Amino acid sequence: MNNFEFKNPTKIIFGKDSIKKLENEIPKDAKVLLLYGGGSIKKNGIYDQVKKALAKVDIVEFGGIPANPEYAVLMDALKVIKDEKITYLLAVGGGSVIDGTKFLSSAALFEGDTPWDILSKNIRTEKGMPFGTVLTLPATGSEMNSGAVITRKETKEKLAMGGPGLFPVFSILDPQVIASIPQRQLANGLMDAFTHVLEQYMTYPTEALLQDRFAESILQTIIEVAPKVLKDPTDYKAASNFMWSCTMALNGLIQKGVPTDWAVHAMGHELTALFGIDHARTLAVIAPSHYKFNFEAKKEKLAQYAERVWNSTDGNTDDKAYAAIEKTVAFFHELGIDTKLSDYTKDYEGTAEKIAQRFTDRGWLGLGEHQSLSPDKVEKIVKMAY
Repeated sequence: MNNFEFKNPTKIIFGKDSIKKLENEIPKDAKVLLLYGGGSIKKNGIYDQVKKALAKVDIVEFGGIPANPEYAVLMDALKVIKDEKITYLLAVGGGSVIDGTKFLSSAALFEGDTPWDILSKNIRTEKGMPFGTVLTLPATGSEMNSGAVITRKETKEKLAMGGPGLFPVFSILDPQVIASIPQRQLANGLMDAFTHVLEQYMTYPTEALLQDRFAESILQTIIEVAPKVLKDPTDYKAASNFMWSCTMALNGLIQKGVPTDWAVHAMGHELTALFGIDHARTLAVIAPSHYKFNFEAKKEKLAQYAERVWNSTDGNTDDKAYAAIEKTVAFFHELGIDTKLSDYTKDYEGTAEKIAQRFTDRGWLGLGEHQSLSPDKVEKIVKMAY
């Protein structure tokens, strides 16, 4: 196991009817900017619960944060923060709203030339404006980590940011909220969390026994509850295990002491930026080709995954590793998620070359756990995913 440091300061408030506990978490003298997305929280009752819990707090609202948090929209929100002298942020939504709030937390205190520098120059945020979250869509784990991804339509870019100043102060997780989530978004959430685990697990053995089993247990739980969640989102037992799995998949714990990959995300982000494809579905497009292309480097871990997660024990290491990829693709299909770029767009020609050039221009010359995935290899992987 590799050396590591671990600190996660986010307070989790989990369970039925926990949104009412919001009133105990935000300072009474705070001026709060309430941030949300397209307005579904006003239809499913979450907005009313939040407003009731914060009846004694000074609140300004900002809605309309899109599914891939857009820089231009967030800059409008940043103006509200400055003009209204906001002191505290509250994200009520899924990963996109929370990621957008993290950007605002950083940008509100940023002293550089332009907030875009935070993303384009990969500037770590050591201190941000305090914020909390009320999770409405389990998927990204953003409610308990310090990372975010922001989109800029103007330049068709999707870039990541982070730093120790971007952990939520608290996050409220009430599994009952998934009852009103559309099937497509539930499938995306399951897919997103599953791939988050794979990015931290599907590398090479390092004798990190407990970390491997943490990761495998999350994968097994997602596989077990996925059909139940999709069939009946009001099944509280399934919903609670789904929500907590999504949080645990990316709160920093399972990546400690082990190598991590994240090349699937890097390529997937480009597909979202170029075509507007749901983030989770871009991961389903890239992951199988990524594992096939890097088969020799990953086959030991793929075989372990086959045995422990899919109970595939037939054959030698190669046989089990191939079975692992096939089982994974089949699972994505069971979620109702297609796994080829051509399933989403007919304008895919030239995409691989474009992504490879973007990575070259940014200096992203060695992705993956071995930092050996050069832009020319990225190009091949993306072509395999057509």
